[in-house]
Amino acid sequence: MNDTPDPAAPVTRGFVGRERPADPGRLPPGQYDVGENWPVLSAEVVPTVHTEEFTLAVDGAVESPQSWDWEGLRALPHDGYSGDIHCVTTWSKFDMTFTGVSLDVLLGAAVPTGDAAYLIVHSSSGYTTNLPLADVLGGKAWVVWEAQGKELTAEHGGPVRLLVPHLYFWKSAKWVNRLEVSSVDRPGFWENNGYHDRGDPWLEQRYVGDP
Repeated sequence: MNDTPDPAAPVTRGFVGRERPADPGRLPPGQYDVGENWPVLSAEVVPTVHTEEFTLAVDGAVESPQSWDWEGLRALPHDGYSGDIHCVTTWSKFDMTFTGVSLDVLLGAAVPTGDAAYLIVHSSSGYTTNLPLADVLGGKAWVVWEAQGKELTAEHGGPVRLLVPHLYFWKSAKWVNRLEVSSVDRPGFWENNGYHDRGDPWLEQRYVGDP
């Protein structure tokens, strides 16, 4: 689910990379440059999300719960990211561009309460993942609808997905429809199946027990 291996497969450390690029300093440990490809790794059935029925909610531990339809979301101030992305299955893709809206805007409209510390991300497929608010605020995360200047395809999470590029890509949940602010940490799908709670590529935080 959401750019990670088949959940039926055992969690193993036996990743095998390919030849490293000329600039290894740009590549986190254990990763390889996928080049022009952008792998699609979804064990779940790709949902059909029609934009005319789309909503994105921000609720939970907030003072003012918010909800946007497709037009309302697209009317918010646009922002974006240019840089690299890294998947826990060991591929990295350089020089990606994404367009969307910063989570600073979305969460700022909802106003997290004083005890809020985490974000639980929900997808229309039923997938969830968890993140500290510190990892999604301050220009670190977006809800995006374009990649490389084109609308996101359904296989890559369209119409919108979360983008948290400084963490492994399973944290950048596809088909996002709800951002639940929480005072407590609640592990999501992959975190409950042996993966690290945070997922920093530069620290190789792939599995439970990694630093």
